[in-house]
Amino acid sequence: MAVQHRLIKAGPDTVWGVLADGHRYATWVVGTDSSRPERGRWPQKGASLGYLVRLGPLRLRNETVVRRCQEGSVLELEAHAAHLGTARIAIELRDWGEHCLVTIDEHPLQGAGGTLHNVGLDVVIRLRLRVMLARLARHCEQSAPDGQRPEVPVANRAGGGPDD
Repeated sequence: MAVQHRLIKAGPDTVWGVLADGHRYATWVVGTDSSRPERGRWPQKGASLGYLVRLGPLRLRNETVVRRCQEGSVLELEAHAAHLGTARIAIELRDWGEHCLVTIDEHPLQGAGGTLHNVGLDVVIRLRLRVMLARLARHCEQSAPDGQRPEVPVANRAGGGPDD
């Protein structure tokens, strides 16, 4: 099981707003080229997103389904990745003062990913989650109300930090 967390310098409502926008998933989910809501009302239980993964000339269309949603705090997803199988992704938001502590727990459920699941795969998933959370933080912190935006030192505004 791969678990990663990050303190995002925006309130939980701002973070939830990004999670609740199915069209924005491709902007922060690593490996996803485009996304769009397909069934139901995202992110309600049973709703799904279709997404495209590009690996060089290869294009794979996959789907993610909402399995559990507690609006504003918990979103549990099942990602279907064709022959690789499915994975459970649980995202939890917690108030943390003026900010939001986001925890993502991801692990393979079925198919090749579940069969081949091991410590090495968990390391790769944790690295992916770290980048995802950095991207999510960037989107949330940029769209946070002025009173919630973090102060960024001039030297760090160009990016290129350890989470980019």
